[in-house]
Amino acid sequence: MSDHKKIGLVLTGGGARAAYQVGVLNAVHKILGDAGWSRENSPFDIICGTSAGAINATALACRADNYDEGVQKLLSVWEHFEVEQVYRADSLGVIRSGARWLSLMSFGWLLRKWKANPPNSLLNNTPLVSLLHRMLDLPRLDAALANGDLHALAVTASSYTAGHNITFYQSAVEIEPWKRMQRISVPAQIGIEHLLASSAIPLIFPATPIYCDGHQEFFGDGSMRQIAPISPAIHLGADKVLVIGAGRLVEPQVQHPDAAPYPTLAQIAGHALSSIFLDSLAVDIERLNRINLTLSLLPPEQLKKTPLRPVEMLIIAPSERLDTIASRHIGSLPLPIRTLLSGIGATEVRGAALASYLLFESSYTCELIRLGEHDTMLRRDDVLAFFGAERRTRRRSSPMPPVVENMVAGAE
Repeated sequence: MSDHKKIGLVLTGGGARAAYQVGVLNAVHKILGDAGWSRENSPFDIICGTSAGAINATALACRADNYDEGVQKLLSVWEHFEVEQVYRADSLGVIRSGARWLSLMSFGWLLRKWKANPPNSLLNNTPLVSLLHRMLDLPRLDAALANGDLHALAVTASSYTAGHNITFYQSAVEIEPWKRMQRISVPAQIGIEHLLASSAIPLIFPATPIYCDGHQEFFGDGSMRQIAPISPAIHLGADKVLVIGAGRLVEPQVQHPDAAPYPTLAQIAGHALSSIFLDSLAVDIERLNRINLTLSLLPPEQLKKTPLRPVEMLIIAPSERLDTIASRHIGSLPLPIRTLLSGIGATEVRGAALASYLLFESSYTCELIRLGEHDTMLRRDDVLAFFGAERRTRRRSSPMPPVVENMVAGAE
């Protein structure tokens, strides 16, 4: 068995905020290339993603045999984004989804004709299917796994039907599924439906049906009920994990006005989405740090008796508030979407958190990409130390034992 440590990549959720991840990945690519690493071979053995991060993860995994091409593909998509590539933004599309949905919320008791066929979500994300087909090359993913260019890919979604969080994973070798409280894993052939499910922001985008164990379940955004977002990478064998967040993990104290206005619906919705997308990652990082500290205090003989193992982490998260950045770009949204969002206060500065997840416009995504590059370049020494100078050329990993089922740090 090869003695090199497997490196995992964890890309979290956040809708349009996931553009930040692309900037980080591009900067990591530049840093490693300048340090003498192969520009084609992927530095990651295991790639895990949730929500929009699942789309980035799968696009990167499909090109694990050519990391440079994978990063350039992501840049090409995110630097030229328009909301029409993700959801319908024309007047007719907005009326059929958003306006009907808001009307039903307000006057549903009067509108009996919608009782049999109510709108499923605020926005219609059918255009995303075409985008995913253009971004991905799923047969190439199979080849990357078979050739040893990638060890495993994982995509997480949340089942509205069963009430639990499921990680679907595709691996080069057999890995025993794991099961924890409200969290299970399922080996699967990753497809478009898994990405649609994982990225279906609750209430904003419709649920996606997926067959599990011979029956159909409806799934939504994988960030819901994902209390341990780093654990899939560790269960799949990662010894080191690069985690890219979609929001600041620690917010500085700010001065609040003596008489704050009552929050708008958009402000409340943005707060709820931030809780879903950001809080579980911060808690999981704290938990993993505590486990690593505890393990470092154990004598060697005691360390051998525990199934836990230390996991090295590198965390890169935005240095600026992304909702503040979003507030500067709301005007770039198509008029029908701005009109819809203005009705709930999302076009105001205090409601910009909601808009920050839906702003699939290049003016916004390009600024996030540049921020990701800037933040990562400032961490150049940390990046080089994390990847290790001795691993400048990718070495295909030898197969792991056929079953991996140990509980490991951060995955309890």
